Amino acid sequence: MPLMSTKPMFDLAYDGGFAIGAFNVNNMELAQSIIEACAKEKSPCILQISKGARKYANIRYLKHIIDAAVEDHPEVPVCIHCDHGDTIDLIKTCINDGYTSVMIDGSHHAYEENVKLTAEAVKVSHAAGVVVEAELGMLGGIEEDVVGMDAHEYEKNVEKFLTDPQQAADFGKRTGLDSLAVAIGTSHGAFKFKHEAKLAFNRIEEIMKTCPGIPLVMHGSSSVPQEFIDLVNKYGGAMPNAKGVPEDQISMAVRKYGVCKVNIDTDLRLAMTAKIREVFATKPAEFDPRNYLGPAREAIISMVQRKLHVLNSAGKAEAVIAQWKKLGSPMPTYYTHKKAG
Repeated sequence: MPLMSTKPMFDLAYDGGFAIGAFNVNNMELAQSIIEACAKEKSPCILQISKGARKYANIRYLKHIIDAAVEDHPEVPVCIHCDHGDTIDLIKTCINDGYTSVMIDGSHHAYEENVKLTAEAVKVSHAAGVVVEAELGMLGGIEEDVVGMDAHEYEKNVEKFLTDPQQAADFGKRTGLDSLAVAIGTSHGAFKFKHEAKLAFNRIEEIMKTCPGIPLVMHGSSSVPQEFIDLVNKYGGAMPNAKGVPEDQISMAVRKYGVCKVNIDTDLRLAMTAKIREVFATKPAEFDPRNYLGPAREAIISMVQRKLHVLNSAGKAEAVIAQWKKLGSPMPTYYTHKKAG
């Protein structure tokens, strides 16, 4: 059962010109779709659980759904990751719940407070064999519990909110983090930009120079596919002017720079909502959840498969498993104690 941390994934991705897709999970259909797509494309994946998902689905149910998905597809390397953890107590809870990776997000705090919070999260997590992602800089937009700058205001003043390369180097040294989420012009949510997005590739390059060896993470990286926006709007939705990050720019960040993890949540929601709206509109007598969640699941599978090629992670599962075994197949203490018990 290749349930692992991000380390064997990032060990290969950093110099390998690919990134791991980090997909948010809220229910059974999403978990099934993501794992099925990764199995079809022979790709590793990160399944992210946010604080909002824990509240909505009950972590006990969600964890068992993920365990079932991992058991069903043992050939897919999987990491269970806490998305945007905001307190040490939540980090500890996630570790006890069996997460193999956590994110502590202190980016909304003053710099020194962010350093202190992140260093504490690293101390707690590393003691349990769990890796830590942290964030420096500020993104725009709103998604679930994550509130950044107003998207339009962010777009107009994006330079002042980007991750500072020199500060990033200091942040990495003082905290001991395992990966760094950087602000490079991406934004949360479906309404990311008023104009065409332009990622700050020069900033990524500078951060790579000041932080050699640190895997970089892109948040707010959904591309907001036009076909799903069109379906939503066609069948009663109201999402005018929704814009995401163009897939060619995501691909460039992954293949030419040190981006090892790309977060995708909004696109999953759009695919599911668009297909459900289509079924309700075209088959108004339908009331069987299987007959609208089923098409939604198929849409997500197809969309995730496409993303895996954008991220260049298709076909990388076997190599990641080999790297995991080379490292001694390490598991967090939660699983070690569980097996011993």
